[in-house]
Amino acid sequence: MAEDFYFVHKERPFFNDLCTYMSSGPVVVMVLEGNNSVVKNREIMGATNPKDAAKGTIRNLYGISLDKNSVHGSDSKENAKIEIDFFFKE
Repeated sequence: MAEDFYFVHKERPFFNDLCTYMSSGPVVVMVLEGNNSVVKNREIMGATNPKDAAKGTIRNLYGISLDKNSVHGSDSKENAKIEIDFFFKE
């Protein structure tokens, strides 16, 4: 599933490591709703690189490295729709 989910990055040098890491343990998938939920969630996650993430954010607390930053979040409403449909097919 990780390979399918991150297909957009297939040609990037980090693709295999990303898929391996994201498949290395349990994953919790959730949908957040509300005003500015994409922006608010990205603030809670912190910068992609844990070294640059604000204190107390998920990536600051749990991120290991740029490619093992411990959390994924949609970057737009459009991508959120695609990603929600990927995990919650009905």
